[in-house]
Amino acid sequence: MPQSAQNIVERRRLRRRLSLWRMAAIAALFVTLGALITLMSGDEAGLAASDQIARVKVSGFISDDFKQQKLLRKIAKSKRVKALILRINTPGGTTAGSEALYEAIREVADKKPVVAVLGTMAASGGYVAAIAADHIVARGNTLTGSIGVILQWPEVTGLMDKVGLKYREVKSSPLKAEPSPFRQPSEEVLKITRESVADSYQWFRDLVAERRALTADRAARLADGRMFTGRQALKAGLIDALGGETKARQWLQDEKKISAELKIKDWKTDSLKDRALSGFAASWVARALGFDISALKALLPAARPSSRLDGLLSVWHPAG
Repeated sequence: MPQSAQNIVERRRLRRRLSLWRMAAIAALFVTLGALITLMSGDEAGLAASDQIARVKVSGFISDDFKQQKLLRKIAKSKRVKALILRINTPGGTTAGSEALYEAIREVADKKPVVAVLGTMAASGGYVAAIAADHIVARGNTLTGSIGVILQWPEVTGLMDKVGLKYREVKSSPLKAEPSPFRQPSEEVLKITRESVADSYQWFRDLVAERRALTADRAARLADGRMFTGRQALKAGLIDALGGETKARQWLQDEKKISAELKIKDWKTDSLKDRALSGFAASWVARALGFDISALKALLPAARPSSRLDGLLSVWHPAG
């Protein structure tokens, strides 16, 4: 039986109303999520809802990590954060990345107490991060030190000769892109490479002397690249105490009058307050509409440090 004109008009009107309600619901969801993220990004809510001690982990290969530096700047500015505990477990990383991390930690230390707790290893660039703190605690069997700088590159000239492979290039000057794996380094190339390493090493050594109140001669003797256990590091004056986080909290209470009642809150670069509004809201809207977001996640780039060892390194990186 054919529908009357009035029924058709009513159905169309109903569809329009339903569409408007769906759009209004989605808009309200976006507004709510925006308010939530804004709230959690501020200093009065989320991780910073109450007075606390912030805890940041420094692990893996250290690179010039902008997100980590931004996180430390937020901690420095937060009125709710009364102190910072650094949990360091890393063999080090690039010298420039270690320098950037050191400066970011010092920004925090300019405003509130910072104590470093060393884990299994806090070597080379990891020790650079540690000496940025006001106090260093390590386990007796922590491996630390390895004060030095290294620049490595492969040389495949012998292999190229065996397989009959030649490498051609045109460059603006003899020292451009040197040292190269495709040729044996000249004495001039080795000389300027040693000078670059020596300059960064001098920076590292002077930093250790300054932060650990050592004479230049004493710092030079300790900065021969060797590893130290926590016990050896304590005797050498490279750390302040043996123990773990409990020892760090005791120091904060005794020396900096930071209440032992304050809770420790983990601050992470991938936490909710650091996510972009667009990505976060899109995920929630997709869920609300019943979509599978696994495909969306697969498209997002994974935030992982580079595995390449380019540039000058302050890292415990034994041959082989």
